[in-house]
Amino acid sequence: MNKRYEADAATRLPFLQTKILFISLGCDKNLVDSEVMLGLLDGKGFQIVDEEEAADVIVVNTCCFIHDAKEESIQTILEMAEYKKEGSLKALIVTGCLAQRYRQEIIEEIPEVDAVLGTTAYDKIVEAVEEALEGTGHVRLEDVDALVLPEGRRLVTTGGHYAYMKIAEGCDKHCTYCIIPKIRGNYRSVPMERLVKEAEELAGQGVKELILVAQETTLYGKDLYGEKSLHMLLKKLCKIKGLRWIRILYCYPEEIDDNLIQVMKEEEKICHYLDLPIQHASDDILKRMGRRTSKQELVHIVEKLRREIPDIALRTTLITGFPGETKEQHEELLAFVDEMEFDRLGVFTYSPEEGTPAAGMPGQIDEEVKEERQAELMELQQDIVFSQADEMAGREVLVMVEGKVADENAYVGRTYKDAPNVDGFIFINTEEELMSGDFARVRVTGALEYDLIGELIS
Repeated sequence: MNKRYEADAATRLPFLQTKILFISLGCDKNLVDSEVMLGLLDGKGFQIVDEEEAADVIVVNTCCFIHDAKEESIQTILEMAEYKKEGSLKALIVTGCLAQRYRQEIIEEIPEVDAVLGTTAYDKIVEAVEEALEGTGHVRLEDVDALVLPEGRRLVTTGGHYAYMKIAEGCDKHCTYCIIPKIRGNYRSVPMERLVKEAEELAGQGVKELILVAQETTLYGKDLYGEKSLHMLLKKLCKIKGLRWIRILYCYPEEIDDNLIQVMKEEEKICHYLDLPIQHASDDILKRMGRRTSKQELVHIVEKLRREIPDIALRTTLITGFPGETKEQHEELLAFVDEMEFDRLGVFTYSPEEGTPAAGMPGQIDEEVKEERQAELMELQQDIVFSQADEMAGREVLVMVEGKVADENAYVGRTYKDAPNVDGFIFINTEEELMSGDFARVRVTGALEYDLIGELIS
């Protein structure tokens, strides 16, 4: 053991038995940051626990994208602060989007918080924990446009058979309702060789489904290579042994090009699934949102995708109750959803976020009206999904097994049409033993609301 290592080990000795609980809130991109931090802490010998009562340190990785997410983050911090008041918790650290946006308020109003890390400072988590335990913790904010590329092994928390990979950070779109560019910075892609290496490491850990995420995946590489390069990255990822499925989320409709479509057609590993957030279908609302597509362009993109890739599953998200949205514009959106028949769809009620142009727009809509419109859209989508599920009866599908149903001879899994945590499941009746991460051929026998039921094909 060399002198430098001995000195380092002696300095770190008081921290090596420290137990850390991590709470990750918000999106899957935030989850990747959490997994990186967990990996850094685990690599330095800290113990990771999953119970508040057992923790010496609690880290809350926060979200503040919309009001509900902000409230959840604040409530979680306050709940964890109670353990500090009781004396069982030595340090409380807040990271992520809420920390970036409201760092001063957190420090001033929640004195139990020992350290705050912004969105581009999460690679400093080890130092932050040690400083917090020593009573010298403080706010760490780096350049919001920095690209964090920490070394070390991520600690995957999704069960091991699938994992998210963040291919870019930030956003340049500046939609009028969105705060993300202010707290996550401008769009910057992770170098391709770095992503390939990360994907190889994940595959080596047993990951079979790789899910590409970013604020916008379709713009990948333009800042680094002078052109959109997602299709090039996908070709490299498809060569990695062990990966069976590659799924792409957060594709802005206007950035979907022929190169992306072609590589999806050519490469068997790429799921015929795209998540393209469109937000609305009224040209007037789209313009005021700062979106870069018209309704007709959206129709064209959807029709082209279905023409080129007939079995493609399309997921989208909508915002209802945007300032000034009239009853007629809401009905136009309903008609659009009815016509497009998206395979998967989520609806958010508009949330006015301070610091965004939309928050100051006239014609803010009552929450009750927003919720009524959301319910109408989801009821329509429910009818569409139920009809699609009925049409699946008798078909054979490839399923990734997620786990066993307790006390039953049945397993739960996902088809290529279903992304984790946002889409549905298929329940597989069989007496054979299956393992999480296995792939199985299943015949669909029926449907249960948003989920399918099937039987294992020997």
